[in-house]
Amino acid sequence: MEKNRPPVFYLRRLGVYIFFAIFGSPSSLMAVEFNLDILDAEDRENIDLSRFSQAGYFMPGTYTLNMRLNEHGISDQDVSFVERIRDGKATVEACLTPEQVDLLGLREDAIKKITWLDNGRCADFSALDGIVMRGDLSESSLHMAVPQAWLEYQDASWLPISRWEEGVPGILLDYNLNTNVSWTRQGSQNQSASVSGSTGFNLGAWRMRADYQGSYYNTTGRANSSVNNFDWSRVYAYRSLPAIMSKLSVGEAYITSDLFDSWRYTGISLVSDESQLPPKLRGYAPEVSGIARTNAKVTVSQQGRVIYESTVAAGPFRIQELSSALSGRLDVRVEEQDGSEQTFSVDTAQVPYLTRPGQLRYKLATGRPRDYNHHTQGPYFMTGELSWGLSNAWSLYGGTILSQDYNSVALGAGRDMNAFGTLSADVTHASARFPGEKNRHGRSWRLSYSKRFDEISSELTFAGYRFSEQDYVTMGEYLDMRYRDGYVGNSKELYTVQATKNFEDLRLSANVNWSHQTYWNRPANDRYSVSLNKYFDLGDWRHLAVSLNAARSEFNGRKDDTAYISLSMPLGSGTAGYNSSISNSRYMQNASWSQRLGNNDYYRINAGNSFGGGLGTRSQASGYYSHYGNNADITTNFNWAQSQYTSFGISVSGGMTATPGGAALHSGGVQGGTRLMVSTDGVSGVPVGYQGYTNAFGIAVIPGVPNYFRTRAEIDVNRLPDDVESAGSPIAELALTEGAIGFRRFDVLKGAKVVAVFSQQDGRHPPFGATVLNAKARELGMISDSGLAWLTGVNPNERLTVHWGGSAQCEVVMPQVLPAQQQLLLPCTPVTGG
Repeated sequence: MEKNRPPVFYLRRLGVYIFFAIFGSPSSLMAVEFNLDILDAEDRENIDLSRFSQAGYFMPGTYTLNMRLNEHGISDQDVSFVERIRDGKATVEACLTPEQVDLLGLREDAIKKITWLDNGRCADFSALDGIVMRGDLSESSLHMAVPQAWLEYQDASWLPISRWEEGVPGILLDYNLNTNVSWTRQGSQNQSASVSGSTGFNLGAWRMRADYQGSYYNTTGRANSSVNNFDWSRVYAYRSLPAIMSKLSVGEAYITSDLFDSWRYTGISLVSDESQLPPKLRGYAPEVSGIARTNAKVTVSQQGRVIYESTVAAGPFRIQELSSALSGRLDVRVEEQDGSEQTFSVDTAQVPYLTRPGQLRYKLATGRPRDYNHHTQGPYFMTGELSWGLSNAWSLYGGTILSQDYNSVALGAGRDMNAFGTLSADVTHASARFPGEKNRHGRSWRLSYSKRFDEISSELTFAGYRFSEQDYVTMGEYLDMRYRDGYVGNSKELYTVQATKNFEDLRLSANVNWSHQTYWNRPANDRYSVSLNKYFDLGDWRHLAVSLNAARSEFNGRKDDTAYISLSMPLGSGTAGYNSSISNSRYMQNASWSQRLGNNDYYRINAGNSFGGGLGTRSQASGYYSHYGNNADITTNFNWAQSQYTSFGISVSGGMTATPGGAALHSGGVQGGTRLMVSTDGVSGVPVGYQGYTNAFGIAVIPGVPNYFRTRAEIDVNRLPDDVESAGSPIAELALTEGAIGFRRFDVLKGAKVVAVFSQQDGRHPPFGATVLNAKARELGMISDSGLAWLTGVNPNERLTVHWGGSAQCEVVMPQVLPAQQQLLLPCTPVTGG
């Protein structure tokens, strides 16, 4: 029940609605003649109920309605209603245009059965059994029920191609900023800052982007210690091609291949885009895990380009926001607050290369390699790979790289062994020519396996083996050897395993990751990590958790060993905890308190000591606070170590998006990625999405919208201010192509709620059932008997019109001061020409 509405008015209006429900049931399409004698109205002769005389009746005309398919919203559309003669009776029906029919996602055979009226501008669905359309002005909606047999494939999170939107034109600037200041025992001050992000603009289906990254380091009291740099890591453009489930890219890019390694190049590529497939058919997305000894900055990069950068709290971390399009080796750097660093690499898992029966997957690219300074360097090349789903069990795949002095070819097959998992094997042959030097020819063999054991709640996500001959050279290694003097390759063997196991009865989960890379010309690199998580109850203490994490990294001759154990216990509104860790012979222990606040902010404080490693016992303390804001996400951290250092850091991520519909700052998401702009027609403070609010111009942006997924944007009616209410559907559903800026407008009313009596110049009242509309044609209320109306969203000095008989008949002007309790008497003067 709306606040402050008089109870007597509720009873009167409720009686009217009950009357309409009884005599105007939606199940009947017959016109109804009302018996006005039963209405409790003083002036029964002055009543206009024409709009209710037929269930779902619409006067012929065009209305802006939210199209809803099987109770899922599609979009707001201008829908025409036309009068037709059916079986000798006049009815008013919705008239959908070809463009609106495309939004339904009908199968090809269903589309062929549609007949077109009014010169091909109005669809007739009478040949399709089971399709029902019903308009509802009270919800500003057109409800359409369509049997699943007539629809293309869709599920709870995926919409057919016909429903995908390219979004609106606009510009964007996304950023991720990390800063830190530390004071050492020697009195010097270390300052550091780094920034990365993406900027660009959208025009139609094209996305123009420029990725950037920069850093700054300075130590006070030390000459020539200031170092700074800034670089545009790549400039490129791309667009989706939904008709062939592909993506076209032009400019600076990185080879992404399931068969070959990655290298930088400038050119053009056409790739079948797996992210356009339904979620169940998509592949693996890489994950990076590790253990931070202190509050630390984690940077994930590939080929020198920063892919992900963020500050994490002390303890284990898992980065799961990486794109499934990434392949090859990822470089990870963990910068601790005490100045130390962990560095290791992650080889993204290649699940067995399988393709659905009859389906083709391909990747094509051509251009010239480039160096870190955007200069093309090396021969022109062409590369391509193809996978063909031969049957339910078998897939064949292969690929090639062609250039003047480097050539490579790969062939392989994948096998679905049903209960025994999936397996693929391939071999790659490469030839590299070096002027004046020995040419190199070699082969590389690879075996990949994946299996989920549902009966024991286990999953061998990936197990792989690769062996390369000594003279086998990848394209990236060839470019380093010939043009850059930076050759560090000559891989020999690579083993990778990723496995998980859930012990449901014990409330225990385990995860193991192992990577072992050997070389012909240098020491091996190893990366091991294992995690165990156990949940249990202890007497009256409920939901306790203990976690054990251990990792070893041997990278470029340096070894890092870390183990971490923690115990957490819910206590009141927060969580108390204890953790202990060992890293390279030094032990550390902390007691902690953490809490998630009502606005979803999170903080944690730690205090403890460290000992061992020949450094004596030292006390320490740290704090971590994260805020997910409307305009940016902010994380702050504080670290203190006795007789060593004190440091303070801030991380800020966010962006700015501007379109013809408005502009807004917003929190962080995928850099340069898909987003949705919401407009409430200038009404500020409207809660949108999870935690956002519209700005002073009535604009909000929801970042991080998944590509090609069914996305739901909504106004949180439970958090609406007292003077704001939703005037239409508060929910919108859509699916956006990669990098799109979606746009949705929600109808909201901002203003006071008043009780008013409308009176015409001749002393009579507007008829019972007349409607009151504002300048935007939004209905603010309905006239009851004696001219009484409950109005919502009214503002001082606003001009309102009263409609009956199908048109505006008179108008009123609201006073400058709106009374809080008493009724208003509003003279209704005739509308010119009304």
